[in-house]
Amino acid sequence: MTGGAVVQPSAERGPTVLRIALGGQLRKLREEREITRQAAGDALRASETKITRLELGQTGFKERDMQDLLTLYGVDDPEERERFLGLARQASLPGWWHRYTDLLPSWFETYVGLEQAAFGIRIYETQYIPGLFQTADYSRYIFGLDSREEAQRLVDMRMRRQRILTREPSPPTVWAVIDEHVLRRQPRDPRVARDQLAHLLELTELPNITIQVLPETSGPTPAEGGSFTMLRFPEPELPDVVYLEQLTGALYLDKRQDLLRYRALMDTLCAAYARPPEQTADFLQKLLNDRS
Repeated sequence: MTGGAVVQPSAERGPTVLRIALGGQLRKLREEREITRQAAGDALRASETKITRLELGQTGFKERDMQDLLTLYGVDDPEERERFLGLARQASLPGWWHRYTDLLPSWFETYVGLEQAAFGIRIYETQYIPGLFQTADYSRYIFGLDSREEAQRLVDMRMRRQRILTREPSPPTVWAVIDEHVLRRQPRDPRVARDQLAHLLELTELPNITIQVLPETSGPTPAEGGSFTMLRFPEPELPDVVYLEQLTGALYLDKRQDLLRYRALMDTLCAAYARPPEQTADFLQKLLNDRS
């Protein structure tokens, strides 16, 4: 087809990534036909803003809208149309995390969907043990909600997120740099603290996980702006994403200059400031011994 191969689904790809990838394909088709967003919006009896949201994967695809756009973009082959429509149906299905939407802000729902589809995850954490590495008891301590039921549901969701670490056949590669004070500032319950440290020690044995510790003696670093996560995807339609979480929202950066800056920053932290990965297990074991 003119716009390139239609993006194909896989077991790891949830609706968030399918929407973004499919939106990218529609944008390419529109641009190849030299059709403006306004004209595309008119074909849907909608606004230019709706076309923008569809192309960015920010909203689901109604079948009637897909039919109209494919006709406008000259996709006439029945098999090609059906592939597009089938993907649009899948992209509109709720992900497994949908059951927790009453507890999650919308900006974090997007992150979970992207995280589940990433094949590379790089983390710099200055406040807490990264969510993918937390034990259930540590998570429960962090959430600290008055409602025991809500806290348990959030813990359940976090544990479900972590299944990607041992996913078959293609778990993501995860490389994390964690500030030393995060590892030392553990919950007051000594059992929770020991279990969390022991869990991190076990994770260092997985071939797809690398953990480095940023020592307290390293002094100021170029990453004084705080924690961030970088996600990489196998699809050419999806650029890398830098995720910056804030108290009441989040930023998703995907511009080339931003990605280059954060990639260089992460490389610098790993190479010049953090302890080498091969020292992590001994360091965690020492922290465990100190708490015995």
